[in-house]
Amino acid sequence: MKANWNDDFIKKSAFLIYIGANDYLNFSKNNPNADASAQQAFVTSVTNKLKNDISLLYSSGASKFVIQTLAPLGCLPIVRQEYNTGMEKCHEPLNDLAKQHNEKIGPMLNEMARTTPGFQFTVFDFYDAIIRRTQKPSSYRFFMTNSSCCGIGTHDAYGCGLPNVHVRLCEYQRSYLFFDGRHNTEKAQEMFAHLLIGADKNVIQPMNVRELVVYPVDEPMTEVWVPTTSATVQARESRSSSHGYGSY
Repeated sequence: MKANWNDDFIKKSAFLIYIGANDYLNFSKNNPNADASAQQAFVTSVTNKLKNDISLLYSSGASKFVIQTLAPLGCLPIVRQEYNTGMEKCHEPLNDLAKQHNEKIGPMLNEMARTTPGFQFTVFDFYDAIIRRTQKPSSYRFFMTNSSCCGIGTHDAYGCGLPNVHVRLCEYQRSYLFFDGRHNTEKAQEMFAHLLIGADKNVIQPMNVRELVVYPVDEPMTEVWVPTTSATVQARESRSSSHGYGSY
C-alpha cells in the first residue's frame, strides 16, 4: 500500500481529521475559572492550529478533507464522572467550549476553499450525532449512553485497558454508546461511518464522503458549508425522512 503513496494517490485521497477534544478537556481541568474572554482566546488558538495543520497537509499534496466537529465533550462518561454531574446531566461548560470550536470550523473551511486552489472539504456534525443518541437512545437501539461499557467509577469511565486496574466490562457492548470514558463502541462507529459515507446535509455538508471522493480533483467547489438553524434543520428533516435519514 505504501508504494502507492505518490502525489496523485495523496491528492485523490480523503483525509479525516478530528482534533481538539483533549485540548479542551485539559483546558477545562487546568482553568476551572476561565472567563469568557479566556475561553474565546483558547478556542481561537486551537482552531488556528487546526487550520495550520490542514494547510500543512495541503502543502504536502492533500486536497480533500473531512473535518469532524467536536463531540459534546461535557457528555463523555469520563467528564460526567470527574465533574459529578450524575446520570442525567452533562457538564455544560465543556459543551459550550465544543460549540464555540465547532462554530468556527465551517466558516474557516469556506474561506480556505475560496482562497486555496483545488481545496475541497466537508464537515461531519459529530456533535449533533452524539447528542441525538444521548437524548433518545432507544431510537438508535442503545440501552446506555451516559456510562461506559469498560471501566470503573460512578460512570464506569476510568481505567479501561490500564494495567493493575480491575475494571468492569459490560456483557453486551452493542447496547452502549461509549466503550470507555472517551471512545465510542464499535456499533456507534459503524453508525457514524454510514453517516459519513452516505448521509445527506442534515448530517454532513456540503457533501458526503462518497461525493467528496468522486468530486473531480482540482475542481472548485460549487457548494459551501452553511450554518444550520432550527428552521432549516426542520425543513431538511422533513425532506430527508423519505431518504432514510429521518432519524440519523
